[in-house]
Amino acid sequence: MPPIPRALRAFRYVLPLRAFAFSASLRYLLALASAMQDKDLTHAIIGASIEIHRKMGPGLLEAVYEECLAKEFTLLNLAYERQKPIPLVYKALKLECGYRLDFLVCHRVVVEVKSIEAIAPIHDSVMLTYLRLSEKPVGLLINFNVPILKDGIRRYVWNYDEEKDNAETQRTTEIRRG
Repeated sequence: MPPIPRALRAFRYVLPLRAFAFSASLRYLLALASAMQDKDLTHAIIGASIEIHRKMGPGLLEAVYEECLAKEFTLLNLAYERQKPIPLVYKALKLECGYRLDFLVCHRVVVEVKSIEAIAPIHDSVMLTYLRLSEKPVGLLINFNVPILKDGIRRYVWNYDEEKDNAETQRTTEIRRG
């Protein structure tokens, strides 16, 4: 049996070890990921990013970190789409303008990979635009070109609907309201 990856050990529930078999179908992976809350999913993505940053360090090209992150997502059995095009619709006209997400993880979290000196306000605007156009609630902007990776991670939320997260979040929300 393969060991449980470090990024998944902190989850509050135990996943079956068979979930880590490489022969798992995409449907099974999506069902497994849909059981995760968005915060657990972003926790796993950040954990994978930290693992890459520890091994590779800062200063490499963005494409290198993107390849490594794709490998980590595969090892964690997280379903992802890479360089996913985002269509832009203007007055019923669908435009292919070249907007592409670096990663769309589990059809819920947008991940943008950067290797730049500092995150500028334009990067914040671009990330929020990606969230709006893709209609996804959560996004991560990860800048690997920093000495300590936690300083290069930004989490974005766009029109987040807490009740769509999952049943556990719904129960927690009801308890808080009641």
